[in-house]
Amino acid sequence: MKEKAQLLDKDTISRSLMRIAHEILEKNKGIQDLCLLGIRNRGAHLAKRLADCIQQIENASPLVGILDITLYRDDLTLIATQPVVHKTEIDFDISGKNVVLVDDVLYTGRTIRAALDALIDLGRPKTIQLAVLIDRGHRELPIRADFVGKNIPTAKNETVDVRLEEVDGKDEVVIIEK
Repeated sequence: MKEKAQLLDKDTISRSLMRIAHEILEKNKGIQDLCLLGIRNRGAHLAKRLADCIQQIENASPLVGILDITLYRDDLTLIATQPVVHKTEIDFDISGKNVVLVDDVLYTGRTIRAALDALIDLGRPKTIQLAVLIDRGHRELPIRADFVGKNIPTAKNETVDVRLEEVDGKDEVVIIEK
């Protein structure tokens, strides 16, 4: 596997997140009843960053939580015999809220399907929206993002690798060729 191209750097990721934050606020008419739920792992960091962007714009921050979807995945048995389950960290009721699910890359749609299943087990939101940093196409399920940082057409033999300061020590998005 080799790195084929850098698609986004620290500055373009920041600008993309600020634009997404503006779009979320516009669609939801502010932060009333708004919450951001990041899909663990990188989606959780992006949700926190989006909340920080919204704080800069509105001088108020939406509720933020972390959703673990491990047990809802349809490929659970393919991942590991003993999958590592992390904690869902949502300390508020999502019922009646405008929930924005946040993830790093939208690919087949299966992660989002699992997130929807996990979310519905927690309550009945007013609306569920999806924000992703990268949409790379190749959907297997009828799922689309409401807010997208960048659409990147990819080949099946490529991987989009989102690297974040909190996890990887630097901010960038690269394409890896298998």
